[in-house]
Amino acid sequence: MHELLLKKSPKLDRDSLINYAKELNLDIYKFIEAIDNMKGSDIIERDLKLAKELDLYVTPAFYINGIKVLGVRDADYFKSIIFKELENVKKK
Repeated sequence: MHELLLKKSPKLDRDSLINYAKELNLDIYKFIEAIDNMKGSDIIERDLKLAKELDLYVTPAFYINGIKVLGVRDADYFKSIIFKELENVKKK
């Protein structure tokens, strides 16, 4: 579902969401009930609060040994951070 939402964004109104659920062959009655009753909104609010606390406003976002990495990065970028952190551990 997340790939479809990203592809169709910003068209995320109720009717569009229901159509996306139909495209994915989801149980439409359960889906509509979940939307109308805001099922899972407490989990979403918890995650939003955590993202704000961690100052995460970019996707993707990673933490490597406490180092925040924001945005799309290539494998060499990650390797350089990981190897540097491994070297720091060896020095201790």
